[in-house]
Amino acid sequence: MRKLILSAFVTLDGVMEAPSPEPDRSWSGWVTPYQSPEQFAYKFNEVEEAETLLLGRVTYETFAAAWPSRSGPFAEKMNAMPKLVASRTISEPHWNNSRVIQGDLATEITSLKQQDGGPILIAGSRRLSHALAGAKLIDEYRLMVMPLALGVGGRLFPDAEQKIEMDLVETQTFPMGVTVLTYHRAAA
Repeated sequence: MRKLILSAFVTLDGVMEAPSPEPDRSWSGWVTPYQSPEQFAYKFNEVEEAETLLLGRVTYETFAAAWPSRSGPFAEKMNAMPKLVASRTISEPHWNNSRVIQGDLATEITSLKQQDGGPILIAGSRRLSHALAGAKLIDEYRLMVMPLALGVGGRLFPDAEQKIEMDLVETQTFPMGVTVLTYHRAAA
């Protein structure tokens, strides 16, 4: 059975939206001041161990605009690995090795997880993450927490009366006060 891993940059107040600079959000770009070579190495290792990349439309479009023109081992892996896109508006994905999820998201991801193979990595993708968390399909949460609170922006977990219990399985601290908290979904 394959493991579904959510990897997300988050703030102390749970914001995960717009970690990179975006022209229409004055508060975006909040990851940039906290980046370090150690974090890049962590992200590279994370992508190296993943077999499939799962993205929502917004993240997919951002990545598809950036990665094909880049070079180096990280870019080579990102461009070569199979990519699944959860979107109702994209019909023909243009980034190589990409396909759009057809049909019911939970059914497709459940089926994918039951196949043989390596980890499936969700990179950010807030709305997709909300849907998969609500369906209890995410096995592991890797939260790279930046030492700041924004007070604005889309959060990792939506307002809902749904409790998600987790077990902390690992912590790692990087320069600039960044911490990666790794959780597994608690057994029922």
